[in-house]
Amino acid sequence: MVMAGIGASRANDSVVKAASDPNGWAIAGHDYGNTRFSPLKQINSENAGKLQLVYSLSLASLRSNESSPVVIGKTLYVSTSWGPKYVYAIDAATGARKWTWQPDIPDDVLQYACCDVNSRGVSYADGKIFVGRLDGKLTALDAETGKELWTSTVVDYKQGSVITSPPLVVRDKVITGFGGGEYGVRGSLQAFSLKDGKLLWQTYTVPAPGEPGSDTWKGDTGLHGGGAAWLVGSYDAKSDTVYWGTSNPGPWNTAVRSTGDGNFGKLTNLYTASTLAIDPNTGKIKWHIQGTPADAWDYDGVNELLLADLKIKGSETPVLMKADRNGFFFVANRETGKMISAEKYVFANWAKKWDINTMRAEEDPDKRPGPGHPAKDICPNLIGGKNWQPMSFNPETGLVYIPTNNVCMDWSVSDVNYKRGVFYLGAEFPTKEGPGGFLGELVAWDPVANKKVWGIKEDLPFNGGTLTTGGNLVFSGNLHGDFRAIDAKNGKVVWSKNLGSGVGAGPVTYSVDGKQYVAIVVGRTAALPAFLGDIGKKMVAAAPEGGSLFVFALQ
Repeated sequence: MVMAGIGASRANDSVVKAASDPNGWAIAGHDYGNTRFSPLKQINSENAGKLQLVYSLSLASLRSNESSPVVIGKTLYVSTSWGPKYVYAIDAATGARKWTWQPDIPDDVLQYACCDVNSRGVSYADGKIFVGRLDGKLTALDAETGKELWTSTVVDYKQGSVITSPPLVVRDKVITGFGGGEYGVRGSLQAFSLKDGKLLWQTYTVPAPGEPGSDTWKGDTGLHGGGAAWLVGSYDAKSDTVYWGTSNPGPWNTAVRSTGDGNFGKLTNLYTASTLAIDPNTGKIKWHIQGTPADAWDYDGVNELLLADLKIKGSETPVLMKADRNGFFFVANRETGKMISAEKYVFANWAKKWDINTMRAEEDPDKRPGPGHPAKDICPNLIGGKNWQPMSFNPETGLVYIPTNNVCMDWSVSDVNYKRGVFYLGAEFPTKEGPGGFLGELVAWDPVANKKVWGIKEDLPFNGGTLTTGGNLVFSGNLHGDFRAIDAKNGKVVWSKNLGSGVGAGPVTYSVDGKQYVAIVVGRTAALPAFLGDIGKKMVAAAPEGGSLFVFALQ
């Protein structure tokens, strides 16, 4: 098994050069395939117990710090929550600050940010740092000085659309989406000129009346249909294709936009809760996979697409992998969109199976809520079998490391009317604990054999993203603030350190002057627990808010 290759002729040369340096961390997901695998192995499963703190940096911003830094050469770039309030460039080996950028973010952004005021990082290309902002803007900074080079408006944040994730750079284009599925926005992806921020193309992820696919929506409801592409994208140079997940449809009450029951027929609500394959030159959608047609559970399909080449039935196969929030782990041929497998990676009872031939789930009708039909004990909960916290793939073990949730819910719908900038839901969704006496689990998943190899159970959901390395390690944190190094083959914890605040971010690793470092941002989530009742109260009580970068190495 090998990771997807990167071709310089079709990608951005500077990004390819940076991503090919084993010592760096050039993209939020480490590479265009979002594998979060580093070949570095100075720190390994034999010596990780000797890890010690090298330095820490206060981010000067509390609440939901979720950034994965990028490391270019000897400089580490990290963004904070609240806007971001700050972007820092620091010496990656010592933590000495090189520059700080502070944008002017409006005070009212919180009310338009569904799920907190987070920033999940920045992007790099051609000597520039690119930052998506809560006020719906995209900014380019000089990587050496922090000087603002250009700022473009992506979307009006007051409709409920904030930008919380780093953009994807392909050649001369900076591609970004935005949030807002809970506010009834109409999602889109947009490409801006890397040089001057000029808009080059925009592709709506929900068709308007008269456009292809609009007949999958009741009337003109697609105009407020969600489908926001708010997380990160992936890119395959061989096929010159960008991949992006799209969010839930709006509103949550399916009777508004579809039939309100499982007999939805063609009213599937394209292209929501889907994976889109897009031509980066034009923005045209090449093909799509809809994981949850006519979604009735907020099974937001936005989770990242991880690209790799796997040996399946004896043949080397270019695949994309997605741990969908609906509880199914999808493996598809990334060149054709043909589904290879779809198996449950968590307890999921809303569907009996997901049929790769019909490309539909075989639903349990008792678990689909609708008018006059409240549903009980639906699993997974709306936070999904996996939320935004990134998974990783190790080509040496052949395993994917997934931060999973084991939470369920009841669901009943209610009437709802669209009002700009206000939640557009139409549902009640009391939270319940999942079966088995645990609420989260770090799962090592074999994507070829379609089975769990090992797991570490957690007493809380919504734990941190993962990093895996050539040193036979997985790094991951939890909501209690425990940051751990784990044997990638057997799941044994070989080192642990409590960092004082909950971890959601994905860790990164890099090397400077022959010394390997591991970095993690901490600062537990604040808004999400409000959706989860008593479980949410436990999440808040687990650790205080925080905002720091911690960097470790062997001492």
